[in-house]
Amino acid sequence: MRCTKFASACFAFVTSLSLVASAQTVAPFQFLEKPGPHAVGLKIVEQYDYSRIFLPATNELGKPFVGERARPLQTLVWYPAEKSSGKPMTVQDYVDLKATETSFGKPGVGQNYYSGMGPLLKTALWAVRDAGVKAGRYPVVIYTPSFSAPSWENADLCEYLASYGYVVLSSPDMGATTRNMTDDLSGIDAQARDVSFLIGYARTLPDTDMSEIAAGGFSWGGISNLFAAARDGRIDALFGLDGSMRYFPSLVKQAGDVHPDQMTIPLFAFTQGEITLEEAAEDIKPEAVAAPSVFNTWTHGDFFKVEMLALVHGENSAMNQRDETFWKEFPSQQKADYGREDGAISYALEAKYLRYYLDAYLKHDAEAMAFLKKTPAENGVPKHLMAVTFRASKGAPSTVEAFRAELGKQGFDHAEDIYAAMKKQSPDFKLDESMMNVWGYDLMEDHLAEATEILKLNVRMYPDSGNVYDSLGEAYMNSGQKQLAITNYKKSLEKDPSNTNAIEKLKVLESKEAVAK
Repeated sequence: MRCTKFASACFAFVTSLSLVASAQTVAPFQFLEKPGPHAVGLKIVEQYDYSRIFLPATNELGKPFVGERARPLQTLVWYPAEKSSGKPMTVQDYVDLKATETSFGKPGVGQNYYSGMGPLLKTALWAVRDAGVKAGRYPVVIYTPSFSAPSWENADLCEYLASYGYVVLSSPDMGATTRNMTDDLSGIDAQARDVSFLIGYARTLPDTDMSEIAAGGFSWGGISNLFAAARDGRIDALFGLDGSMRYFPSLVKQAGDVHPDQMTIPLFAFTQGEITLEEAAEDIKPEAVAAPSVFNTWTHGDFFKVEMLALVHGENSAMNQRDETFWKEFPSQQKADYGREDGAISYALEAKYLRYYLDAYLKHDAEAMAFLKKTPAENGVPKHLMAVTFRASKGAPSTVEAFRAELGKQGFDHAEDIYAAMKKQSPDFKLDESMMNVWGYDLMEDHLAEATEILKLNVRMYPDSGNVYDSLGEAYMNSGQKQLAITNYKKSLEKDPSNTNAIEKLKVLESKEAVAK
């Protein structure tokens, strides 16, 4: 509202609103979802990624640095646990971890990371540190924090997932060589590599099912997880809490090896309340318009978009919702008349929907999938808080990996049809002649029929190459189809008269002894 000509009236109106607000009692944040069937344990591991250098060779005084220079990763692991009489973690216990994030055992600055929590620091959560591990194998979730945030910014969510049978791992969001993240490819790459490091570490744990892995996080963590999934084939599902993959498509494009239009895993994307064109112009970097939307191009994996109409961006963190300093800035971002109570309810809904998503895609639970495809009203969601849209995968993308996968599903005798369909979908798609030839030879020893189909397709794609006919001739010769072998060796010589291998093979195949047989 602009107060110019009617300044006095505006002042009176705003003053009256302030008096009403001050008269109301604002309830402190509570996580409203109930725990699942498992107790929750928390393991805190101070470890280094020795494949990366984090600290420089010299210190601030220009002297040789003394100590470990590898990348420190304070790793939090939430897991299904045996019931324990131990004291659960408090908010203060989590906040205190900030002091030793990179200094391992030597407290530094940062204890007051969330300075406005006041009495909520005493709030007890669910996890009991070092509680006994409950027997079983559980899917793995890697949580990626927001820009420069600690691993526990959404401890409530991580504990909640663990209570429903997931092992959740997280480490702080850090830049390549500094504790603070950087808003560039270097920073994203650093966190993406952290994700892969944590997956590798999860493999050493006794309770993880490494065949089922999801990655996701809040804000900046919601672009780093995309980079990780594009490069790490172990990740089976992605999710984002208003993830930055939505806001920085130009960085995705600049990466060069991150292709949302080719990814086949599911994506579950929570977004904040409606963003106006003015807000988009102010907050989203101008160069972003030159790159395609990640969401729009996500067509080869199932895609869910969940619009959290009551939430502003920062409310996707439970720790933010506990912090009074966050709420001081809230009026400048507020959507309609949604307030704190709506934020707490919406956060709980996010946790619930995310749990069902993970159940559907990591535990392959049909009832969970049915829940996701119902309208919010059918799932008992209060009106005007969220909207859900679903877009099913339209099939395999035109990639070599997808081509291989389709051969495995449909059979190698459908190779030409599969290739034709991918070519129609993406006219620029091409299978490399040399790669196909090597693939055929790799198959030839133990899978001759499949090798023959690959080499037949190579002939179709590269009819002017003498080498493709030579290779197919060898496959036919090995399978005892001498006439077809002769035909292809002769064709090879037509294309390449210098092919001595074809000459020698024809001498053998056309000899009297060979003909007699």
